[in-house]
Amino acid sequence: MEKKRSDENGFEDWTLLREFLPMGWEEAARTTGALRRARGVDGAESLLRILLIHLASGCSLAETALRAQASGLGSMSAVALFKRLQRSEEWLRWLALEERRLLSGPPPVSGRRLRAVDATVVSEPGSTGTDWRLHYSINLTTLQCDFFEITDARGGETVRRVPVLAGDIVVGDRGYSNPAGVAHVVGAGGDVLFRLNWSSLPLHRENGQVVDVASATRKLKVGEVYDSPVWVVPKAGDAIPGRLIAKRRSAAATRHALQKMEREAKKKQKTLSAKSRQAANCFMVWTSLSDATSGDDVLEFYRCRWQIELSFKRMKSILGLGHLPKKDPASARAWLHGKLLTSLLVERVMQAANATSPWGY
Repeated sequence: MEKKRSDENGFEDWTLLREFLPMGWEEAARTTGALRRARGVDGAESLLRILLIHLASGCSLAETALRAQASGLGSMSAVALFKRLQRSEEWLRWLALEERRLLSGPPPVSGRRLRAVDATVVSEPGSTGTDWRLHYSINLTTLQCDFFEITDARGGETVRRVPVLAGDIVVGDRGYSNPAGVAHVVGAGGDVLFRLNWSSLPLHRENGQVVDVASATRKLKVGEVYDSPVWVVPKAGDAIPGRLIAKRRSAAATRHALQKMEREAKKKQKTLSAKSRQAANCFMVWTSLSDATSGDDVLEFYRCRWQIELSFKRMKSILGLGHLPKKDPASARAWLHGKLLTSLLVERVMQAANATSPWGY
């Protein structure tokens, strides 16, 4: 039996997907300038569906234009579609932000929100460096995005970009390990858990003496946890109390860490110091969490940070986020926000399916 035209073109799936779009999304197409004129498309719904063929399915502009015409969504050339994408930058950004708000929900009433922050780079065609940077944060309990920001290559990684609520526990790697980031989170009523970078996050004893991390952890045995009170001193404000927590690596893990450090040093044309080699024996973090949370639990919290790396891998391998097929800044930002919109829509559909799925999402 022949299917209806609406089924062939995915109209049934689109009807379900529309339920996950934010209120006012069609009006926003006009207020943001994405739909100043309806030439070639019937309205905001048709325009968004055409853009998603390009952004979510990965079709080229020419193929997208052909598919849009074949499905009755609109008639435009690849050049016209490119201009539509440029003008849709702010609309796609608005849609992605609203999806993120709908996904995150209200702050938790009880318990604490464990969050991982990180950034990933996106390169333009022919580029081997960083052209754009996606700053991202996920809730490690729900594995859902709770913050994002897109910047060009000059936008450095810093936790100060991330809005923090009282009670948040923010987990970051060594790139975020500095006194200014610690002060930002603690000042907002949260706690930090950062992989220790001793060159950017010097630690002090209560009397102000600088901690020699390598010496302090030298006598640790394999698997043993070191947990000691230390302070971080920001440029402005009082010293912030916290804990240095370290765990001795196995011989194999130490060799792996040293090999990685040597590769990074070689790229920078530097030589590893004896102190750095000694520190490779231990995995070290600094946290402002009180000793009510054991050192082992703190390290387990940090181990969960890997989930944000997996989120980036999924976005790059499944949604094609890694390499940007645009060189024009406006279309590049529109493409990036469209990819984020797609990823967040997928998360919201999965969230609904996990809660209740009698409709077969």
